[in-house]
Amino acid sequence: MLYRVTHQTVYAYERRVLVSHNEARVTPRETPAQAPRRTQLLIEPTPVELVVDHDFFGNTLHFFSLEEPHDRLSVSAVSDVEVNRVEPPAVALTPAWESVAELLRREHTAHGLEALGYTYGSPFVPLVPDVLPYATESFAKGRPVLDAALELTERIHRDFKYEQGTTSIATPIREILRTRQGVCQDFAHVELAMLRALGLSARYVSGYVRTHPPPGKPRLVGADASHAWVSLYCPGFGYVDLDPTNGVIPTDEHVTVAWGRDFGDVSPLRGVILGGGRHTLSVSVDVES
Repeated sequence: MLYRVTHQTVYAYERRVLVSHNEARVTPRETPAQAPRRTQLLIEPTPVELVVDHDFFGNTLHFFSLEEPHDRLSVSAVSDVEVNRVEPPAVALTPAWESVAELLRREHTAHGLEALGYTYGSPFVPLVPDVLPYATESFAKGRPVLDAALELTERIHRDFKYEQGTTSIATPIREILRTRQGVCQDFAHVELAMLRALGLSARYVSGYVRTHPPPGKPRLVGADASHAWVSLYCPGFGYVDLDPTNGVIPTDEHVTVAWGRDFGDVSPLRGVILGGGRHTLSVSVDVES
């Protein structure tokens, strides 16, 4: 599938911002399942500096600075990306989850050390033992790691309610586990906490998912959304994506933008400003095939 993704972020400030320095992670990255064609970044006001680089995790990073007073910042990324369906490995062929956890502790190759980095706690996904009782229901002794993780993904989808406005990025893992409600980034964080508590390696993935209108209704421009899911390390097979919000293994309707330890590593836009006061934020995403 060939998609055109338009992601617009607009900040409106109650007072003028004098100077701002910003980072944007809005460019789809290359993976075995997708090939980015191009990304055009439109920034208003026009920045005095725009630098393209890559961060620690290999995500494309745009750094830009504004030095003229402004009370509105608009950042629009228009990306063309080809996404292909890649069949996941047969769950029964993946190794037992305990052997994966053991391998991660002793494999000191560059690839193994990279995967090991995703077994530790992170700012938004601390290692908390509270998650283990829920997680271990799916991780019986000797069970293939992808088989167990897929069941965990499906259980989170079934047991947790998608409810906007009930959480924020600062809501603790324990609170999300207690209330069993939130949005996609919460469910990704919860599943990451569970997998890492078991000694497994999993990373946070940000991107987009193609949505479908009800039968007989037109597709609304801007109705698609930023999305988040997890990617589990399976030795011999690489990373396998899992979407706990929808209870599925992502296919050709998910577009990957960035990955890291948690949301803090992949935030689409963040920066430091001088002035501004209070602000309002609006985000619009459109995924068109």
